[in-house]
Amino acid sequence: MTTTTLDYGHGHEHEDHGPPRGLKRWLFSTNHKDIGTMYLVFALTMLFAGGASAMLIRAELFMPGLQLLDPDLYNNLVTNHALIMIFGAVMPAAAGLANWMIPLMIGAPDMALPRMNNLSVWILPAAALMLLLSFVVPFFPGGGTQINTGWTLYPPLSLQVGMSMDFLIFAIHLLGISSVLASINIIVTIFNMRAPGMRMMEMPIFVWTWLVTAFLLILVVPVLAGGVTMLLFDRHFGTSFFTAAGGGDPVLFQHLFWFFGHPEVYILILPSFGVLASIIPTFARKPLFGYKSLVGAMIAIMAIGMVVWAHHQYTVGMSLGAVSYFMIGTIIISIPVGLMVFNYMATMWRGSMTFETPMLFAVAILLMFSFGGLTGIMLAVVPADMQYHDSMFVVAHFHYVLLPGAVFGLFAGVFYWLPKWTGNMYDERLAKIFFWTNVISFNITFFPQHFIGLAGMPRRIVDYNVMFTEFNVISSLAAFVFGLSHLLLLYIIIKTVRGGKKAEARVWEGAKGLEWELPSPPPFHSWTTAPQLAR
Repeated sequence: MTTTTLDYGHGHEHEDHGPPRGLKRWLFSTNHKDIGTMYLVFALTMLFAGGASAMLIRAELFMPGLQLLDPDLYNNLVTNHALIMIFGAVMPAAAGLANWMIPLMIGAPDMALPRMNNLSVWILPAAALMLLLSFVVPFFPGGGTQINTGWTLYPPLSLQVGMSMDFLIFAIHLLGISSVLASINIIVTIFNMRAPGMRMMEMPIFVWTWLVTAFLLILVVPVLAGGVTMLLFDRHFGTSFFTAAGGGDPVLFQHLFWFFGHPEVYILILPSFGVLASIIPTFARKPLFGYKSLVGAMIAIMAIGMVVWAHHQYTVGMSLGAVSYFMIGTIIISIPVGLMVFNYMATMWRGSMTFETPMLFAVAILLMFSFGGLTGIMLAVVPADMQYHDSMFVVAHFHYVLLPGAVFGLFAGVFYWLPKWTGNMYDERLAKIFFWTNVISFNITFFPQHFIGLAGMPRRIVDYNVMFTEFNVISSLAAFVFGLSHLLLLYIIIKTVRGGKKAEARVWEGAKGLEWELPSPPPFHSWTTAPQLAR
């Protein structure tokens, strides 16, 4: 390798030894592809950590009575499972797709703020360490009590937990900082670095979903940060924001938490729906149906999603006017969400479809997410929710929304873009085995939970009535299959990264021997001569 000597004009000479290699390449990288890869690797690691906690929960619920875990440890696992999956797996994985694909889709050489990009990804391992410490500290002498609050961290329970709650609060602060930095970077990149002539309404829908998601994150993450900071002050500095004895109100925390927590659902779902907008036109061999209405639906989801948060709190004693408003708003938001699903179905209508793994996931997402949406409308209705609230029906509902709506969308994106990222084609036969195992075991895990929830089984409680045993046995056995199926995903990814059949220039063209032209991109005015593309 040759070295060149650079003179910076101040009498100092600097030897350039080419790009850094090995560990340095990853530690100091400002390349959007490297950073996207690091996000994805981190997310995959956390997926297994969160999945392990879920399998322990299902092992405990396999039979009535106490099997493996004491009640506090069970509740601690419930808390950690949710926080790891949301903040550690889904959000970083979506950010990985954003880092990889947004610059490529808009003709930018990189993200607008590359060093901040590096910072936002390396904050995550520190936050993960804090999350881990919050889990293990109670096992040491003098470590205090475990976090038995569930992921919602409601006071007064969260005011009584030991120092592990402080670790968790700082972990949430770090995760929030990472999310906000990444969001600023994405917004600046999309607004300022599009190829010349590419107007906003000519961007791929994936880019639009991330623009809306980034704005949502910047608007709501600081509210969560404020809520947990007030919790910290109540715990250590003598304030009484949430302490009734000092004139505070525990329900105030619920409002702060859910003002973040409800838009967070759309933050998790929208990037995956953006992935579908790339996959479905490719495998239906038709242009995307209703581009402008999709953009409008996303903006409507952002606006309405921020003003319906208290449908999570119907049972706290709000006025009739307040609960009526939140009920109507929640039902209204199903309209733009339904419009997005309709547009994807209309794209497939009379298309020349083939069913490679990404398309299988796309079809499964539309079916299962729609079902989750229907149970969501049931939960939006106040008198019905009074019965369903805090039952296993709610667990079944949000897993039917978040697993198909967020996680399966990320899987679809990984299979769709893996040949582009690695230069190698993944093993289609193994990928289809993973798909069918994953989707069937998911449905067998969570569908019975609707029934036991409607029959009265509460969630977040370690023991249950013997009448619920059969459905819990079915649910737990399927959950073990569901969890273990992700080892196959890991094997497929490692196998693809290490080699295999080389991907062609246009990977999905002529799939299954059908020689169809893929939909053309929107017309850009002179974008092929963009100076960025020449670099």
